[in-house]
Amino acid sequence: MKKLSRLYLILVFIILYLPILYLIMYSFSQGTTMTHYHGFTWQHYRDLLADPRMLAIVANTLLVALLSSLIATLVGTLGALSIHRTSKRVTRDVLLNLNNILMVSPDVIIGASFLIFFTTLKIPLGFGSVLLSHIAFEIPIVVLMVLPRLKEMSPSMLAAAQDLGATTRELLSRVIVPFISPGIFAGFFMALTYSLDDFAVTFFVTGNGFSTLSVEIYSRARQGINLEINALSGVMFLFSLLLVGGYYWLQQSNQRRKRKRQGAAS
Repeated sequence: MKKLSRLYLILVFIILYLPILYLIMYSFSQGTTMTHYHGFTWQHYRDLLADPRMLAIVANTLLVALLSSLIATLVGTLGALSIHRTSKRVTRDVLLNLNNILMVSPDVIIGASFLIFFTTLKIPLGFGSVLLSHIAFEIPIVVLMVLPRLKEMSPSMLAAAQDLGATTRELLSRVIVPFISPGIFAGFFMALTYSLDDFAVTFFVTGNGFSTLSVEIYSRARQGINLEINALSGVMFLFSLLLVGGYYWLQQSNQRRKRKRQGAAS
Protein backbone atom coordinates (compact mmCIF):
# COMPACT_ATOMS: atom_id res chain seq x y z
CA MET A 1 0.00 0.00 0.00
CA LYS A 2 2.85 2.35 0.83
CA LYS A 3 4.54 1.68 -2.53
CA LEU A 4 1.25 2.27 -4.35
CA SER A 5 0.80 5.60 -2.58
CA ARG A 6 4.33 6.60 -3.49
CA LEU A 7 3.79 5.67 -7.15
CA TYR A 8 0.55 7.63 -7.20
CA LEU A 9 2.32 10.68 -5.73
CA ILE A 10 5.09 10.42 -8.34
CA LEU A 11 2.50 10.17 -11.12
CA VAL A 12 0.71 13.27 -9.85
CA PHE A 13 3.95 15.26 -9.78
CA ILE A 14 4.81 14.11 -13.30
CA ILE A 15 1.43 15.22 -14.61
CA LEU A 16 1.75 18.58 -12.85
CA TYR A 17 5.34 19.44 -13.74
CA LEU A 18 5.95 17.76 -17.10
CA PRO A 19 4.07 20.44 -19.14
CA ILE A 20 5.98 23.18 -17.29
CA LEU A 21 9.34 21.50 -17.92
CA TYR A 22 8.31 20.99 -21.56
CA LEU A 23 7.70 24.74 -21.94
CA ILE A 24 10.97 25.64 -20.22
CA MET A 25 12.95 23.16 -22.34
CA TYR A 26 11.81 24.85 -25.57
CA SER A 27 12.71 28.27 -24.18
CA PHE A 28 16.32 27.20 -24.83
CA SER A 29 15.63 26.00 -28.39
CA GLN A 30 17.19 27.81 -31.36
CA GLY A 31 13.99 27.36 -33.35
CA THR A 32 10.89 29.51 -33.39
CA THR A 33 8.26 26.82 -32.74
CA MET A 34 7.73 23.93 -30.33
CA THR A 35 7.59 21.26 -33.03
CA HIS A 36 11.29 20.35 -32.93
CA TYR A 37 14.18 21.14 -30.61
CA HIS A 38 16.96 22.84 -32.61
CA GLY A 39 19.77 23.16 -30.08
CA PHE A 40 20.59 25.20 -27.01
CA THR A 41 20.47 29.02 -27.01
CA TRP A 42 19.87 31.94 -24.67
CA GLN A 43 18.41 34.06 -27.48
CA HIS A 44 14.80 33.96 -26.31
CA TYR A 45 15.84 35.17 -22.86
CA ARG A 46 17.85 37.97 -24.47
CA ASP A 47 14.79 38.89 -26.56
CA LEU A 48 12.72 38.93 -23.39
CA LEU A 49 15.14 41.29 -21.65
CA ALA A 50 15.21 43.52 -24.76
CA ASP A 51 11.41 43.76 -24.94
CA PRO A 52 10.45 47.00 -23.10
CA ARG A 53 6.72 46.31 -23.31
CA MET A 54 7.06 42.89 -21.69
CA LEU A 55 9.36 44.24 -18.98
CA ALA A 56 6.85 46.99 -18.22
CA ILE A 57 4.06 44.41 -18.00
CA VAL A 58 6.15 42.27 -15.63
CA ALA A 59 6.72 45.35 -13.45
CA ASN A 60 2.97 46.12 -13.52
CA THR A 61 2.09 42.56 -12.56
CA LEU A 62 4.55 42.45 -9.65
CA LEU A 63 3.49 45.90 -8.42
CA VAL A 64 -0.20 44.96 -8.45
CA ALA A 65 0.53 41.62 -6.78
CA LEU A 66 2.67 43.08 -3.99
CA LEU A 67 0.43 46.07 -3.25
CA SER A 68 -2.81 44.07 -3.35
CA SER A 69 -1.31 41.30 -1.20
CA LEU A 70 -0.06 43.72 1.45
CA ILE A 71 -3.37 45.61 1.63
CA ALA A 72 -5.43 42.40 1.53
CA THR A 73 -3.28 40.88 4.28
CA LEU A 74 -3.82 43.90 6.53
CA VAL A 75 -7.58 44.09 5.88
CA GLY A 76 -8.04 40.31 5.96
CA THR A 77 -6.19 39.98 9.28
CA LEU A 78 -8.34 42.71 10.84
CA GLY A 79 -11.43 41.04 9.38
CA ALA A 80 -10.45 37.67 10.83
CA LEU A 81 -9.93 39.28 14.24
CA SER A 82 -13.36 40.92 14.03
CA ILE A 83 -15.06 37.66 13.01
CA HIS A 84 -13.26 35.76 15.77
CA ARG A 85 -14.31 38.31 18.40
CA THR A 86 -17.97 38.23 17.34
CA SER A 87 -19.89 36.65 20.20
CA LYS A 88 -23.15 35.86 18.41
CA ARG A 89 -22.88 32.64 16.41
CA VAL A 90 -25.49 33.71 13.85
CA THR A 91 -23.64 36.95 13.12
CA ARG A 92 -20.34 35.11 12.87
CA ASP A 93 -21.79 32.55 10.44
CA VAL A 94 -23.28 35.31 8.29
CA LEU A 95 -19.92 37.12 8.14
CA LEU A 96 -18.13 33.89 7.22
CA ASN A 97 -20.66 33.15 4.46
CA LEU A 98 -20.30 36.66 3.08
CA ASN A 99 -16.53 36.26 3.18
CA ASN A 100 -16.72 32.98 1.27
CA ILE A 101 -18.87 34.33 -1.57
CA LEU A 102 -15.86 35.48 -3.58
CA MET A 103 -14.17 32.12 -2.97
CA VAL A 104 -16.99 30.01 -4.42
CA SER A 105 -18.25 32.36 -7.13
CA PRO A 106 -16.98 31.76 -10.69
CA ASP A 107 -14.21 34.12 -11.74
CA VAL A 108 -16.16 35.16 -14.83
CA ILE A 109 -19.08 36.32 -12.69
CA ILE A 110 -16.76 38.19 -10.33
CA GLY A 111 -14.96 39.86 -13.24
CA ALA A 112 -18.22 40.89 -14.91
CA SER A 113 -19.53 42.25 -11.59
CA PHE A 114 -16.42 44.36 -11.06
CA LEU A 115 -16.65 45.64 -14.65
CA ILE A 116 -20.27 46.73 -14.14
CA PHE A 117 -19.35 48.27 -10.78
CA PHE A 118 -16.46 50.34 -12.17
CA THR A 119 -18.42 51.34 -15.27
CA THR A 120 -21.41 52.46 -13.20
CA LEU A 121 -19.21 54.59 -10.94
CA LYS A 122 -17.28 55.84 -14.01
CA ILE A 123 -13.99 54.59 -12.56
CA PRO A 124 -11.46 54.36 -15.41
CA LEU A 125 -10.21 50.85 -16.14
CA GLY A 126 -6.50 50.40 -15.61
CA PHE A 127 -4.09 50.07 -12.73
CA GLY A 128 -6.59 51.24 -10.09
CA SER A 129 -9.40 48.94 -11.19
CA VAL A 130 -7.10 45.92 -11.35
CA LEU A 131 -5.61 46.71 -7.93
CA LEU A 132 -9.03 47.11 -6.28
CA SER A 133 -10.33 43.92 -7.87
CA HIS A 134 -7.31 41.90 -6.70
CA ILE A 135 -7.61 43.27 -3.17
CA ALA A 136 -11.29 42.30 -3.12
CA PHE A 137 -10.82 38.64 -4.08
CA GLU A 138 -7.65 38.24 -1.98
CA ILE A 139 -9.19 39.38 1.33
CA PRO A 140 -11.30 36.19 1.78
CA ILE A 141 -8.17 34.09 1.21
CA VAL A 142 -6.31 35.90 4.00
CA VAL A 143 -9.31 35.59 6.34
CA LEU A 144 -9.46 31.83 5.78
CA MET A 145 -5.71 31.52 6.45
CA VAL A 146 -5.75 33.58 9.68
CA LEU A 147 -8.97 32.31 11.30
CA PRO A 148 -7.69 28.76 12.07
CA ARG A 149 -4.71 30.25 13.94
CA LEU A 150 -7.05 32.44 15.97
CA LYS A 151 -9.18 29.42 16.87
CA GLU A 152 -6.05 27.60 18.10
CA MET A 153 -5.18 30.44 20.46
CA SER A 154 -5.93 29.64 24.08
CA PRO A 155 -8.23 32.14 25.87
CA SER A 156 -6.25 31.51 29.07
CA MET A 157 -3.15 32.96 27.40
CA LEU A 158 -5.01 36.20 26.68
CA ALA A 159 -6.47 36.25 30.18
CA ALA A 160 -3.00 35.77 31.69
CA ALA A 161 -1.62 38.67 29.63
CA GLN A 162 -4.46 40.90 30.77
CA ASP A 163 -3.93 39.89 34.39
CA LEU A 164 -0.30 40.94 34.04
CA GLY A 165 -1.44 44.41 33.00
CA ALA A 166 -1.21 44.21 29.22
CA THR A 167 -3.20 46.90 27.41
CA THR A 168 -5.31 46.12 24.34
CA ARG A 169 -2.55 47.41 22.08
CA GLU A 170 0.12 45.34 23.85
CA LEU A 171 -2.16 42.30 23.78
CA LEU A 172 -2.53 42.64 20.03
CA SER A 173 1.10 43.41 19.19
CA ARG A 174 2.89 41.11 21.66
CA VAL A 175 0.54 38.15 22.02
CA ILE A 176 -2.03 37.83 19.25
CA VAL A 177 -0.03 38.93 16.20
CA PRO A 178 3.07 36.79 17.03
CA PHE A 179 0.84 33.76 17.58
CA ILE A 180 -1.09 34.14 14.33
CA SER A 181 1.94 35.27 12.26
CA PRO A 182 2.20 31.88 10.43
CA GLY A 183 -1.39 32.36 9.25
CA ILE A 184 -0.66 35.96 8.24
CA PHE A 185 2.38 34.92 6.20
CA ALA A 186 0.42 32.05 4.63
CA GLY A 187 -2.38 34.45 3.70
CA PHE A 188 0.09 36.93 2.18
CA PHE A 189 1.81 34.32 0.03
CA MET A 190 -1.51 32.79 -1.05
CA ALA A 191 -2.82 36.25 -1.98
CA LEU A 192 0.37 36.99 -3.89
CA THR A 193 0.07 33.71 -5.80
CA TYR A 194 -3.58 34.29 -6.65
CA SER A 195 -2.80 37.79 -7.90
CA LEU A 196 0.05 36.64 -10.14
CA ASP A 197 -2.06 33.77 -11.47
CA ASP A 198 -5.38 35.54 -12.02
CA PHE A 199 -6.62 35.95 -15.58
CA ALA A 200 -10.43 35.96 -15.69
CA VAL A 201 -11.05 38.87 -13.30
CA THR A 202 -8.10 40.88 -14.62
CA PHE A 203 -9.24 40.39 -18.21
CA PHE A 204 -12.54 42.14 -17.45
CA VAL A 205 -11.13 45.14 -15.57
CA THR A 206 -7.98 45.84 -17.60
CA GLY A 207 -8.17 49.01 -19.67
CA ASN A 208 -6.25 50.30 -22.67
CA GLY A 209 -2.58 50.96 -21.94
CA PHE A 210 -2.40 48.63 -18.92
CA SER A 211 -1.93 44.88 -18.91
CA THR A 212 -0.71 42.05 -16.72
CA LEU A 213 1.24 38.94 -17.61
CA SER A 214 -1.75 36.62 -17.77
CA VAL A 215 -3.67 38.90 -20.13
CA GLU A 216 -0.59 39.62 -22.28
CA ILE A 217 0.34 35.95 -22.59
CA TYR A 218 -3.24 35.15 -23.62
CA SER A 219 -3.17 37.90 -26.26
CA ARG A 220 0.17 36.79 -27.68
CA ALA A 221 -0.77 33.10 -27.66
CA ARG A 222 -3.78 33.86 -29.87
CA GLN A 223 -1.42 35.35 -32.47
CA GLY A 224 0.82 32.28 -32.52
CA ILE A 225 3.39 30.55 -30.37
CA ASN A 226 6.37 32.72 -29.49
CA LEU A 227 9.23 31.12 -27.58
CA GLU A 228 9.77 34.40 -25.75
CA ILE A 229 6.64 33.39 -23.82
CA ASN A 230 8.40 30.14 -22.94
CA ALA A 231 11.35 32.11 -21.61
CA LEU A 232 8.97 34.25 -19.56
CA SER A 233 7.32 31.08 -18.24
CA GLY A 234 10.73 29.82 -17.13
CA VAL A 235 11.48 33.06 -15.28
CA MET A 236 8.08 33.07 -13.58
CA PHE A 237 8.46 29.41 -12.59
CA LEU A 238 11.81 30.23 -10.97
CA PHE A 239 10.19 33.20 -9.20
CA SER A 240 7.44 30.90 -7.90
CA LEU A 241 10.03 28.47 -6.57
CA LEU A 242 11.74 31.34 -4.75
CA LEU A 243 8.40 32.34 -3.21
CA VAL A 244 7.75 28.79 -2.03
CA GLY A 245 11.30 28.54 -0.68
CA GLY A 246 10.91 31.86 1.16
CA TYR A 247 7.62 30.76 2.70
CA TYR A 248 9.17 27.43 3.78
CA TRP A 249 12.16 29.25 5.29
CA LEU A 250 9.85 31.54 7.26
CA GLN A 251 7.88 28.56 8.55
CA GLN A 252 11.04 26.78 9.65
CA SER A 253 12.34 29.95 11.32
CA ASN A 254 9.09 30.36 13.25
CA GLN A 255 9.20 26.74 14.38
CA ARG A 256 12.83 27.08 15.54
CA ARG A 257 12.00 30.23 17.50
CA LYS A 258 9.00 28.48 19.04
CA ARG A 259 11.12 25.49 20.12
CA LYS A 260 13.71 27.84 21.63
CA ARG A 261 11.05 29.68 23.64
CA GLN A 262 9.59 26.38 24.83
CA GLY A 263 13.06 25.16 25.79
CA ALA A 264 13.81 28.37 27.68
CA ALA A 265 10.45 28.20 29.49
CA SER A 266 11.06 24.62 30.58
